[in-house]
Amino acid sequence: MSLGWMFGALLLAACLAVGLVLGWLLLKRPLALWDWGTRRGLTSAGLKQVVVQAPAGPQTVFVGGTGPVLVFLHGAGHHAGTWLQSARALRGQFTLVIPDLAGHGDSAPAAGPIQAAEIVSGLEAVIASQAQGRPVTLVGNSLGAWMAMVVATRHPDWVERVIAVNGGPLKGANAEVSLLPATREEARTTMTQLRDAGSPAIPDHVLDDLVRRTRSGPLARFSATAASMEDWMLTEEQLRTLRVPVRLIWGVADGLMPLDYAQRMVAVLPDVELIPLDRCGHVPQQEAPERFLAALRRALGETPGAR
Repeated sequence: MSLGWMFGALLLAACLAVGLVLGWLLLKRPLALWDWGTRRGLTSAGLKQVVVQAPAGPQTVFVGGTGPVLVFLHGAGHHAGTWLQSARALRGQFTLVIPDLAGHGDSAPAAGPIQAAEIVSGLEAVIASQAQGRPVTLVGNSLGAWMAMVVATRHPDWVERVIAVNGGPLKGANAEVSLLPATREEARTTMTQLRDAGSPAIPDHVLDDLVRRTRSGPLARFSATAASMEDWMLTEEQLRTLRVPVRLIWGVADGLMPLDYAQRMVAVLPDVELIPLDRCGHVPQQEAPERFLAALRRALGETPGAR
């Protein structure tokens, strides 16, 4: 048997093994494959992965680009990779800071309940470390929008503007939307409520993986601290005093935080504009990335109002 033939046989066997693993991941762990691909995509786009020390432990952050600082904040149960397409488009114009919020992705705590206080303190540590004294624009989706407004309230001198995407700090999300589905059909109902009816259906094997992940993932760990979340909610009266400009980008098909939730903030924020997005729901940067990016550019292109 020649060495060349043996090398070829070994290479073929390795390729078959890789193919089997990828096939299993696609069918059984598609969300893990998506996680890996989007996070690798951030580094391929030129962002470097750094670690920032915070009270809850080390926080993982993807950083890169030049120009004004944009801090992207994902929703509960997600991670930095949710912003991949936005990061690719904006890296040439902005310094991007994209953390895994505390308890999510590779950021501590790795196990146990996730407190809102840990997310806030982790985010404060990230901004203090990576913004280097420059004012930042906070772009947050869902939980990220809530945290962005909390930080803007606590540190208005740190924040140039907030761009809230289907999220905010007020009570009043639709409690009928189950974010912790226990079966495939419950997951299908949840995703129907979170997305536009015209968006492609999510395959059954992805719904099954969503149910598996929900049982012990960061969304469940964060939900376990619901009793203490109220301490971090803001009131309409508090929003009336917020002098940081706020732009609301809103997927109008969102059943969890419908358009009237956004309109409640519009009614009280001193410097605000609502940018509605038809035909998408709670996570428009994934469901309609090109239209979301156009709305984001519009929000970023405005001159912030007076403080």
